[in-house]
Amino acid sequence: MASAGGQQKSKALASLIIGMVIGVSIAGIVAWYMVKKNPTTFSQPSMAREVQRPVPQTVVPQAKPAEQSETAQSQFEFYKVLPDKSEGTAASKPAAVAKPLPKPPVDGTPYLVQAGSFQNADDAEKLKARLALGGFEASIVSVNIPEKGLWHRVRLGPFAGLAAANATIASLKTNGVTATAVRAQ
Repeated sequence: MASAGGQQKSKALASLIIGMVIGVSIAGIVAWYMVKKNPTTFSQPSMAREVQRPVPQTVVPQAKPAEQSETAQSQFEFYKVLPDKSEGTAASKPAAVAKPLPKPPVDGTPYLVQAGSFQNADDAEKLKARLALGGFEASIVSVNIPEKGLWHRVRLGPFAGLAAANATIASLKTNGVTATAVRAQ
């Protein structure tokens, strides 16, 4: 019996090693393919590429001594000219106070979300249980419809406004339940 346990351990170890070798081989092949497809991706780190870029050198011609004093004086006039130029632009006019956009009116009309309507009460109970598992609290309303009989509606809510009802409908849709908004009466 002891040798059977030892054989199982050695087989498990061998299969682990083989699995690791295969995994590393696949990773190497994928990396090789990526380098072949786009060689700049793995060639240099992005920071190193930025450091190695040559910085463009601008050559400033030397001014003659007479021109140097003119240049020095005109160099600082820019800061005086800039505010003077802005007087004629819209920036210098008193800025109109931006009025906040009016909020859309909040629809306070109560809405219900109807997730289903069934003639069979058991089907309605199953949907209610499915919604409960999804975190939704639903109720069943039984209604007698002329010429059609008794129907069991699975509803959620009430919700304050159509926007809240639509948000719940979207959540239900991600859970695979098609629902509609119904104005509460």
